[in-house]
Amino acid sequence: MDKKILLFCNGLSGTGKTTFIEKYAIASEFHNLISATTRAPRDGEVDGVSYYFRDESYFDREKFATYLFVNENSWKPGDKKWLYGIPEFEVKNHIGQNLVYDVIQPRYTRDLMNWFVAHKLNTQYEFYVAYFTAHNQDNFDIVKTRTSMKNDMAVRRANTCNLGDFHRAGVKIDFITRPRDEMPNINLIRLVERVAGR
Repeated sequence: MDKKILLFCNGLSGTGKTTFIEKYAIASEFHNLISATTRAPRDGEVDGVSYYFRDESYFDREKFATYLFVNENSWKPGDKKWLYGIPEFEVKNHIGQNLVYDVIQPRYTRDLMNWFVAHKLNTQYEFYVAYFTAHNQDNFDIVKTRTSMKNDMAVRRANTCNLGDFHRAGVKIDFITRPRDEMPNINLIRLVERVAGR
């Protein structure tokens, strides 16, 4: 049996991960794993399609394949927790399909890899990691229009995606692709085309 692909797209907000997934990782070939989040929907976002928009108690009840407490370092009692995570059911319901995970920090890529290993599902998948580089060190010129949480910019500064983060997470990069207005890495495109049988 041929292994399926689990493609991790790592990069800061605004680096073109979502654009790449929408344009090249065709829905009929890859399932884009949907994260749950406590943040409010932005214009055009749809529950169960963009994210599962949930409250904090959901994160206490549900089992997660990845769990991200994004504003943990700046959180104080009374603040809303900025939580993200892929519910286990979201992964389990799509085992046997090619999967793509859109995430900033490499440590969460490592978390999902570890989840696959712990559930003995890694034998069914090949892991590939794409690093979407930023226009500048923090990409704040792009993401400042997306602020939606208390201390948003400080939280973004604490959630980096750089070569050191990959090294600390023990994650090997397979593809480096340049910012959103340029052609993605040709070998990354070829991987997607191979999966699509083109």
